[in-house]
Amino acid sequence: QVQLVESGGGLVQTGGSLRLSCAASGGTFSSYTMGWFRQAPGKEREFVAAISWRGGITYAADSVKGRFTISRDNAKNTVYLQMNSLKPEDTAVYYCAGSLLRWGNARADYNYWGQGTQVTVSS
Repeated sequence: QVQLVESGGGLVQTGGSLRLSCAASGGTFSSYTMGWFRQAPGKEREFVAAISWRGGITYAADSVKGRFTISRDNAKNTVYLQMNSLKPEDTAVYYCAGSLLRWGNARADYNYWGQGTQVTVSS
């Protein structure tokens, strides 16, 4: 059973940057595809980015491509989301997710979830 804990959220102005971290424990982190999702008030949870178990393959949603970068450090059991050029529409709770056997951008592809961290971008 994998436990995931996000950190790094906060309040930032438009155009600013934040780096989210997700620390994993209780499993073999290097075996998992890791992803980031977000959920804005009144909206469905949506895919943001994913990274393969060794970090060689990454995939980002069109809405964040070129601004957000996902990375991982398997020695530290941590996955990161570097967010640059933030916009008010990026405001959401950001969730880290892990998948043991699947690669994808759907919620159903992921077995484990963190509790989320709030990101607020002011205009």
